[in-house]
Amino acid sequence: MAKENKKLSTGAKIGAILAVIAFLGLMLMPLPVGMTPEGQKCLALFTFALIMWIAQPIPIYQTSIIVVLLLPLIGAVPKQSEAFGMLGKDIIWLMVAAFVLTSAMSVSNLGKRMALTLVTKWAKTPTGTLIVFVIVNYILAFFVPSTTARASLIAPIALVILEVFKAMPGESKFGKLMMLQGVQNNAFATSIVMTATSAQVLAVGFINEQTGANIGYMQWLLGSIPQAIITTVIAFIIGTRIYRYKDEFGGALGEATTSLKQQLAELGPISVREKKSAVIFLLTLLLWATGDYQKAWFGFEISTEQTAVLSMLLCLLPGIGVITWKEAKIKWDLMLFSAGAYAVGGALDKSDAANWVIEKLIQSTGINLLPPALVAIVLIFVTVYSHLIFTSKTVRTTILIPAIITLSRQLGMDPVPLALVCSFGIASTITLPPHSKVNTLYFSSGYFSVKDELIYGIISCFIAACSMSLVYFTWIQLIV
Repeated sequence: MAKENKKLSTGAKIGAILAVIAFLGLMLMPLPVGMTPEGQKCLALFTFALIMWIAQPIPIYQTSIIVVLLLPLIGAVPKQSEAFGMLGKDIIWLMVAAFVLTSAMSVSNLGKRMALTLVTKWAKTPTGTLIVFVIVNYILAFFVPSTTARASLIAPIALVILEVFKAMPGESKFGKLMMLQGVQNNAFATSIVMTATSAQVLAVGFINEQTGANIGYMQWLLGSIPQAIITTVIAFIIGTRIYRYKDEFGGALGEATTSLKQQLAELGPISVREKKSAVIFLLTLLLWATGDYQKAWFGFEISTEQTAVLSMLLCLLPGIGVITWKEAKIKWDLMLFSAGAYAVGGALDKSDAANWVIEKLIQSTGINLLPPALVAIVLIFVTVYSHLIFTSKTVRTTILIPAIITLSRQLGMDPVPLALVCSFGIASTITLPPHSKVNTLYFSSGYFSVKDELIYGIISCFIAACSMSLVYFTWIQLIV
């Protein structure tokens, strides 16, 4: 509540005024040639919502509530159910289930135990320690579908190691690199697991809804792994060259390992709650991994969303489950935001307003004169670097993915592989502390500066965009 009631900044106030002006201007202007009346209303409401989501004079979920209310009121959609029914979308259920699974992993301490076990067993050298933290980030991405939750598990363990190493904040190159790679590997690991952040689930929803595709957990996983690994390896090597730490400390690693082993010991034997969490998560991964084969094996298929809801049920069932409903930290504000985004995005697409806007964009920029390959590369780079302007992953997804789908159609390109690869770049929020809670959490450690993150982040984003471009022209064509 304190966050929502804080004093509005000048930019937020100006944004609210501009949103209203834009809405009224687009609603009242003469109907453009080639646009339907419904399309004009949808465009006006979408522009209003877009400005409000960016400026945030009110929380983004409240803007979505306004959108859902206005869509049928102003006649932008013919039926109220097309706006109010968005909370019944299967993608929304997948988001809810992902939050329940995250809560189960956190409350049971299974995620913390996994991280501590890996670090204490495999971190034998400073470079080995960095590598272990990369691996931990990737493993936890499958089990903890929340970027902030994973950072909250890993950062304290990293700080213990740095403290034992006597790596001083602001001075230690090793500490700087460990924390910066914590930021980056969180993002790269997130990009390979569809459910690792709700923005990626939202992106898949747009792709499937607007193209008729059936992108699921395994298609995303198989498609994204190459770009994530290439980016991680190259960024890791570059980081060790920028921050040369080899002569910084002696043999303090043994002390760090002892301290972490003590933390692991304090957790005690693996609890029944942790065992139940592990079984549920392994079952979830198994069902997701075999989704393409279940029809042939059993005569029926359990979809990605059905698997997630089944897992959610198992987490909550008395006697079987590991958490109560009160312990399930479901972000209902994000659910409402997503519902509004789907509603106005779908209306914009169905009314052909999106096609009209893209046609005008093509005519004014001449992008249709560029080779399709160059268009794809430009869009991938735009998606990766767009977080420099739009800090919210969900807002960026709502803006970019439907536009990319429409634009690729206009240019005669297959929208599914391009939109999917661009979606991999949504997680790349790694250049400035305010760009995500993960960045802020690691930045608060004091080990790196804004300049450090900006330089290393821009370099790594370039690597990521190049890797995604390579995947688009090669690997992704075999997946979708």
